[in-house]
Amino acid sequence: MNRFIPLALFAAALLAGARPASALPADAETCLGCHADAASNKPRLDAFDASAHKKLACADCHKDAAEFPHPKKPGRVDCGRCHKEAASGLKGTEHGQKFLKGAKSLTQACEGCHGGGHDAKKVSDPASKAFRKNQPALCGGCHGGEKPAMPLADGRSRTESYLATVHGEAEKKGNPKAAACADCHSAHSIRRAVEGATPISPENTPKTCGRCHAEESAKFMTSIHGQGLLKGIREAPGCTDCHGEHNIRRPAEKGATTSKAVIAMTCASCHESERLSAKFNIPADRVSTFAGSYHGLASKAGNMEVANCASCHGWHDVLPSSSPASRIHPSHLAQTCGECHPGAGARLASLKVHEALAGTGEGSRAAYYARLFYYVMIPLVLLGMLFHNALDLPRKALAKGPLAPLREEEEVMLTLNERAQHLVLMLSFTLLAYSGFALKFPQSWWAAPFLWIGGDHARLLSHRIMALLFILLGFFHLGYMVLTREGRGRLRALFPAVRDLYDPFKLVGYNLGWLRERPLLPRFSYIEKAEYWALVWGSIVMVVSGGVLIFHNFALAHFPLWVLDVCRVVHYLEAVLACAAIFVWHLYWVVYDPEIYPMNWAWLIGRTKFREDRLSDRTGSD
Repeated sequence: MNRFIPLALFAAALLAGARPASALPADAETCLGCHADAASNKPRLDAFDASAHKKLACADCHKDAAEFPHPKKPGRVDCGRCHKEAASGLKGTEHGQKFLKGAKSLTQACEGCHGGGHDAKKVSDPASKAFRKNQPALCGGCHGGEKPAMPLADGRSRTESYLATVHGEAEKKGNPKAAACADCHSAHSIRRAVEGATPISPENTPKTCGRCHAEESAKFMTSIHGQGLLKGIREAPGCTDCHGEHNIRRPAEKGATTSKAVIAMTCASCHESERLSAKFNIPADRVSTFAGSYHGLASKAGNMEVANCASCHGWHDVLPSSSPASRIHPSHLAQTCGECHPGAGARLASLKVHEALAGTGEGSRAAYYARLFYYVMIPLVLLGMLFHNALDLPRKALAKGPLAPLREEEEVMLTLNERAQHLVLMLSFTLLAYSGFALKFPQSWWAAPFLWIGGDHARLLSHRIMALLFILLGFFHLGYMVLTREGRGRLRALFPAVRDLYDPFKLVGYNLGWLRERPLLPRFSYIEKAEYWALVWGSIVMVVSGGVLIFHNFALAHFPLWVLDVCRVVHYLEAVLACAAIFVWHLYWVVYDPEIYPMNWAWLIGRTKFREDRLSDRTGSD
């Protein structure tokens, strides 16, 4: 054997002269004496000079090679001899165990990410598979593709979802500081978030995220949420509870969990939880009361300019109202509210916002009585109308032969002026109701057209344009009724009279069969008068309450808070009553009345068209 050593040394010298000395391990000349033969197991040394191990000797990894002659079955290379911490992390985690299970040895598992021992690159080397820019593709070997490990609930792979996040987009744009997989999950000790000893557990995310977002992390740790984590409260939210994990996006993007459109839903995951509310004595109605307010409704409808949870409570610096540093501390409310309501902040500072929305704060007592009034009035009025018309319909529909005339006077046709007024009223009233209820129920299917044409801004604009048209019509109608001869005649005929008190009982008695003769009613009877004066009264209520709501900053600066609260209640419930009355009362007398059906044509052609087999003087005009 010894006689071959000079030959081996000679061959090693030749090979050493053929490449730079720095490209080989310190003992390579000796090893290559045997391992340079192409027919043998030749080491791959072409890339060794650029590898992470270029300063190591062969025997540093191949321990058995130090013995000569070599053992017939040399031991495996063990990366854990030098990389003890990495090996321990890999062996001590569920993720590592699954990774090792697919490899024949620890070293082979290491090579899966870092490459072979002769060409293993440092993670700072762009050519390394573990380089931060290459990590999505590397991790995607398991967590990507058509059948990824641990896919998300929507079916996407972890790598696919990452690449769509703000971090993934930054990485695709070549930002060298963009957070990669190992920045959050670590490199070797990869654990689930529920395990405490992991960078992505709720209590550790502020520190993990703080490596890049130091200012935000520092603010968060002083907040009530951050203090909760420090106290070991596992339910306290960390960074990922609000921002998400593999779905982190910029707050300005609609898909972000912290966007203005959905932040109330994000906060609701804790603040509407019955379990958390009971455990930590948190009021359970904070999100629901906000959602029912103008801010919440407008936000649901797509208005991103209205206040949301973070507008008042802050983002990373959320503190209880009792904290002097809180944005909602009484000493700061004027400034906080004044950001959106200039001049009104001082008055709003005296209001317990969520309690008022819930009906227990300042101003809510007046709103409570206003709401109670309508809750009693609406069913009483509608039931009275239904009872009246339910008696009239079968009496006319089942009558044998023509009915006796209902009117004492000759039918009066609508003039062109009156028909034009009715048309404008019908248009403005319908669109006002539609756009108004679309605010109250922004996610209803029938409110979708506003989302198609601009969201809440389009709804708000159409509502205000129709309100202006409605007001102008009101002034025009007032001038018509007061300044023209025909209008004054209409007004005199529409004034309430004593007979309006007993005519309803006569007609009801006749419809019940208690009276044999059908009562004669004047051209403008209690039927028309009730509707006309209800329209006048309702118009005044809606214009006044709507004006207060539109000019809310002025109202907040000059009126008591209960005024705005009452107007909000009245404007909605008066609209409910008006729309219901149109369907129950008005449409019956101009469409479904058997004497009129299929409709009273006066609103189009100025004269009533009667059915041939039902002759009467009923006109049904407004």
